[in-house]
Amino acid sequence: MPNVRFAVGIQRLVPFLGYHHVLMILIAFAIILLSLLLAGCSSSSPLIPGIFLISFYYQSYTPTYDTTQVDPGVTAAIANIVGRAMLEVRVGYFGICVNPDGGSFLCSNNATLLAEQVSVDQDPLNLIWVAETFKNEVVFPYLLIVAIILAFVTFLLLATFPGWHEEHDARTGSDIDIKPFPSRPVSQVALALIFIASIFVLVSVLWQHTASVAAAQVAQDFGNGSVRSGVGTSAMVLGWFGFALLIVVTIGLLVMILSIHLLDKLTED
Repeated sequence: MPNVRFAVGIQRLVPFLGYHHVLMILIAFAIILLSLLLAGCSSSSPLIPGIFLISFYYQSYTPTYDTTQVDPGVTAAIANIVGRAMLEVRVGYFGICVNPDGGSFLCSNNATLLAEQVSVDQDPLNLIWVAETFKNEVVFPYLLIVAIILAFVTFLLLATFPGWHEEHDARTGSDIDIKPFPSRPVSQVALALIFIASIFVLVSVLWQHTASVAAAQVAQDFGNGSVRSGVGTSAMVLGWFGFALLIVVTIGLLVMILSIHLLDKLTED
């Protein structure tokens, strides 16, 4: 019986889910993904240290030699300085996470506090300082913040769209379901806002991806044979999926506005 009641409830609910409700759900998912991206490395909570833009860590490996290297032997000097260090540092938009000895991560938005928890032998090449410089000088989170705000405003505008409601038809004597068209100005404002939000997210994700890849390669070349670096896959996935969802909403709103405009013309004719 409970399953039957649930099925009946779903059947009653689905017809009253409007087109704009689907767009609102997509916006909500995009906001959640982008918020998780911004929250990366901001705390030591589970999964949060795993959302990072770039990571630097000490690891001994065979150095790369090239004819353009003036002093290839410097790799041996760097290896002697690094010793047995195994520290890893990860960078997010608003925080840094440090794993000094392979255990749990320590996360904070204050790199000085993290550096005080680490000994010289654990970070001989000052990777925490490098990570802090990357966060302060390269990372720019404010476009994402503005995009989230614009997406939320669009969500509120979509919530004002009229939904299905029943009206009594005097001619037939029965109740019919009616859904009025949404306001054209409100629809156009929502389209403009979500389009701007999509552009901001695109610029931020491209910036994030390009800067992280470039910095990772430079840092690894500098610590040739002793320092590894990597780009956070989860952060890239969150960013690009958030952008994709906003683009889908933008296209959905554009199709809706054009469809309503076409119906208005057909009705007038």
